[in-house]
Amino acid sequence: MQKSFRTSEIPSLTECSPCTDCRPGCNETPLNTEKVTSFPEKSLEDCTGCAQCDRTCPAMLPISEAISEAREGNHEALEELYRACTGCGVCIESCPEKIPILNLIMHGARERIRKERYLIRSGRGPIQDIEIRRVGAPIVFGDIPGVILLAACSNYPDGEEDVAKIADEFLKRGYIVMAAGCAAMDIALYRDEEGKTLYEKYPGDFDRGGLLNLGPCVANSHAIASAIKISNIFARVPLERNFKEISDYILNRIGVCVITWGAMSQKAFAIATGANRWGIPVITGPHGSKYRRLYLGEEERVINDRRTGERVESEPGPPHLIYTAESLNECMVTVAKTCIRPNDTPRGRMIKLSNYIDLHMKYYGCLPQDLHLYIREDNEIPFKHRDEILKILKKMNWKPRKAPAEPSIIYQ
Repeated sequence: MQKSFRTSEIPSLTECSPCTDCRPGCNETPLNTEKVTSFPEKSLEDCTGCAQCDRTCPAMLPISEAISEAREGNHEALEELYRACTGCGVCIESCPEKIPILNLIMHGARERIRKERYLIRSGRGPIQDIEIRRVGAPIVFGDIPGVILLAACSNYPDGEEDVAKIADEFLKRGYIVMAAGCAAMDIALYRDEEGKTLYEKYPGDFDRGGLLNLGPCVANSHAIASAIKISNIFARVPLERNFKEISDYILNRIGVCVITWGAMSQKAFAIATGANRWGIPVITGPHGSKYRRLYLGEEERVINDRRTGERVESEPGPPHLIYTAESLNECMVTVAKTCIRPNDTPRGRMIKLSNYIDLHMKYYGCLPQDLHLYIREDNEIPFKHRDEILKILKKMNWKPRKAPAEPSIIYQ
């Protein structure tokens, strides 16, 4: 279990006393320390209340209202803006008076910024072969319900807590969660009721309930590589010149999913496209829709059983290759469903369905109405809501079906 942590200890101007001890030895223009801790009242007075900043803010933040309250001496509203502001600067460009709004927000939140100290597990790099050998079977058969990669960009629609909440929700359900770059850092910004970060709550192993910091943003490739390694090490699928079979194995047997949450830069979308090429489904946040690319699947599917050579009915697992979730709630539910695979054993399918149903009940308040697509036999029905599920199955004229021994979409 990894226990290495790093603490950010970078001082900022908000911590200035001001003691002026820095002035005698300064080779450049001495810092005017009096301006560091004094609130920029002149900027507040310059505001005419035209609300142009509100109209142009991509996040639709109540900027003019916060400035108005700050003028009355209440800076709490500015501190609230700090959490949700993405720092794009559009408000400054649109302001007729050219008020440095971002500076006002930062100054209003200076006490919060001063106390920001977080723990993050150091980037670990690629998943080792010995780790794959230990958990390859539970992942393929569904005992470990899924492997999730958070490839997020920092400018989230509702602050960095979204990414941490996604990670926490699935970690406590036994999923393996990997993160890199901005996502790995922003997970460290979130603390629970006990004041602990997720890196303190969960181990760093590539195993059930493990939270892995893979490293910088380019380390997202290690998550895709782990799926490739599972197909090679566990199933002995040859690597050399065998792109098609590896992708087919990942698509039908490994419950891995990528979440690109946040600003959805071109880099993030490139990660999503790279994952798709290997048969890994991707769920994007609301900003992902701007690229106008969705790979949507059909509910009724027929796939190939390579062992028997027969064409068999199959569940939509995964339901889509690229799908845009419009809210955090939809993302949570969709991730659980996206980790379902045709290769799941009855026990593995029950585990995955239990998570899907629990999350659907938690965030939507009702049972999902597509369970008849995913339940193959009676022994896969979760015990918790068995009676209600049986009613849904009866309503949909559900009939048991046999799971394919070697599911594939490659035609022989």
